Parts: sequence; C-alpha cells; structure tokens
Amino acid sequence: MNMQIDWQAFTPLSLVGGLLLGFATVILLLGIGRIAGISGIFSSLLKPKRVEMWQILFILGLVVSPLFYSLVKPLPNIEVSTSLPLLIGAGLLVGFGTRLGSGCTSGHGICGNARLSPRSMAATVTFMFFGIVTVYVGRHVLGVF
Repeated sequence: MNMQIDWQAFTPLSLVGGLLLGFATVILLLGIGRIAGISGIFSSLLKPKRVEMWQILFILGLVVSPLFYSLVKPLPNIEVSTSLPLLIGAGLLVGFGTRLGSGCTSGHGICGNARLSPRSMAATVTFMFFGIVTVYVGRHVLGVF
C-alpha cells in the first residue's frame, strides 16, 4: 500500500490549528500544572463535585472551534461509510482502552511524549501498533472497512 500526504488539503489554517493546540497545552501545563488529556478532562466533567472552570472552558473550546473555523472556510462534509454497530463498538473499545491506558492520544501522545514520559511513550507505541493492526485486519482480512 502506498501512502501519500495530501498536500492540497494541508493549509496554513491547519498549521495555525496545530500551533494553537500546542500553545494551549503549554499554557495549561505551565500555567496550572495540568495535562491537556481530553479523556481525563471530559471524564472529570462527569464527576460534578470535582469540576473546575478550566475544564469546562477547554471542552467548550473543542466544541465551538468548528464554528470559528466555519467563519473562515466552509466545514468539510462528513461521510460515514461504515455501520452504526461497528461505530458503537469502536467507540466502546476506544473508551475502554483510554481507561485501561490511563489516558488518550492527546494526554500521552502530545503531552506525555513532550515531557519525555516513559509511560506515555509506551502508551503511544501501543496505540499506534494496535491501530495499525486493527486497520490491517479490518481492511485486508475481514474487509469491513
């Protein structure tokens, strides 16, 4: 299989989004000593007695950012080409893996690796390995996607 980067889809706006994400994680870490792991932030919102304002603002920023993007460019069309049960199963497995791994790709992959955390490096390698295996098996063995 030959993989290529779609350079036409990469825009300066993509670069700005990446820089904003990096800037936000640095501010959060240096400002209040917290990690920008989305799964941890979101799960803390489910425990109302422990919710802090920064957590609400962080999740709110994730929700409203497409609205700001749409002021500059139209939002891309989303096409889901798989079954609802497969999507639900995938979501449950991701949630289970996030709890099992004590974090998600943003917490481990972005923040943990930047801090040179051995645990995060191991988690990121594990995420990537099983992601590759899942796509290979799903696409080439089972033919489901």
